Amino acid sequence: MITLTPTLSSALRDLPLDAKEPTVESQFVELALLGALGFGAGEFCKQFKTGQGAKAVDYALRKSRADDSFLHTQSAPYLLIEVKGRDTKLQENSTGYRNTVKQLKEYLNDPNCKTVQWGLITNAQHIQLFRKHGKVIHPATPCLEITLENVEEIVANIRRKIDRPAKALTVAVYANKGGVGKTSTTVNLAAILGHSEKKKVLVIDFDPNQRDLTHSVKMTPSEDGLFTVLTDRKADLRAAIQPYTIAHKGKEHYFFDVLPADKQLTQMGDAQLRKLLKMDRLKQKLAPVLSEYDYILIDCSPNWTIFSQLAMVAADVVLTPVGFNNFSALRNVMVTATEYIPEAQKHCGDGSPVQLPIFFNGGKLTDKSKNMVNDAIEEILKDAAIAGFDLREIFFPKSTNAMKRHDIFEIPNYANVAGAVFTGIPAAYQYRPANEYYRSLAKEYFLA
Repeated sequence: MITLTPTLSSALRDLPLDAKEPTVESQFVELALLGALGFGAGEFCKQFKTGQGAKAVDYALRKSRADDSFLHTQSAPYLLIEVKGRDTKLQENSTGYRNTVKQLKEYLNDPNCKTVQWGLITNAQHIQLFRKHGKVIHPATPCLEITLENVEEIVANIRRKIDRPAKALTVAVYANKGGVGKTSTTVNLAAILGHSEKKKVLVIDFDPNQRDLTHSVKMTPSEDGLFTVLTDRKADLRAAIQPYTIAHKGKEHYFFDVLPADKQLTQMGDAQLRKLLKMDRLKQKLAPVLSEYDYILIDCSPNWTIFSQLAMVAADVVLTPVGFNNFSALRNVMVTATEYIPEAQKHCGDGSPVQLPIFFNGGKLTDKSKNMVNDAIEEILKDAAIAGFDLREIFFPKSTNAMKRHDIFEIPNYANVAGAVFTGIPAAYQYRPANEYYRSLAKEYFLA
């Protein structure tokens, strides 16, 4: 007798409305969801030990190889699934949702999960996919309500994503204020990732009015390279990319690739460009090269112009340097998180981009100053909460109810970082202290 695997919709239909977690696991996840995601017998493990004490995630999965059943070896997991009963609410911003996402993120960062690229939460009423890239964990879909009518399509889309993961993490380096070190952050972070860590990195100068990044690597802005890429549907972005190399001790050293700014973009006003460019144009143009790079770093213009908006829509995450003792810069972070990023997310439809925690750039705070900054941030958090936003993880990512204050990550003031712009060589390559600063930045935010 042949037993047919139930469809997702039939499994969902037969699931009790008050199903507890074990019932959701047996009658929905194991009966239909795992198979719909492309995993068969021997390719999943229940209560997988994540390597942090006794913690165990509900399911770990990986396709078995010719001589390696994942169930047998339980090595190199690829996807984690955390399941809840229908009595746990998973609507976005609910307590159950926040607790479950936090739980999943902890599993994803545990020692036995270094190879994991995806995480999934579900209670058979809602489902959401998260992507893991190094240390970065960000939504790959919104938290979606599943019904008998849409469950097949939603899960099929999730399967397409996990079957064909993009290699690159796209990072918009953005602050709604000038002079906070966006360009120096972009160039030196690229130098660490590209040269020291041997990652393939593409850097985009998307501030055509200033063109600081292009000048800082001693490149000449093109006449219309980036403009052509954005306005000509047939133009290949690769044609406008230039490698950044330097000669040192008789040897040519490759650092990263650069898409320099161009002059044509500055000759058209914002209104004209909006008629030519849809918000997802840069995202579309980057799609063919996502499999060629590990990181794509976009140096954004400081204001909420069409360039910043295109960059945000193209990005997975947003990295924001903030000046020391600059209250307006801190307030601008709230504006970005509560207004600009949600606007970009509406265009994307997949939960991206998300704001990474801020870091202080270019100074050193005294203990007294830190207390003043912390108090100012607490006021900002209260204002954001009134508007319906919980921004604590952006300002104090490691704080708990017992410890609400936390030292924000810092890049100290170092004169040679700014001075390096005159040499055309990243400070992280020239000076050991700068190298250590930016290496610590890469490890804090990106490298697992």
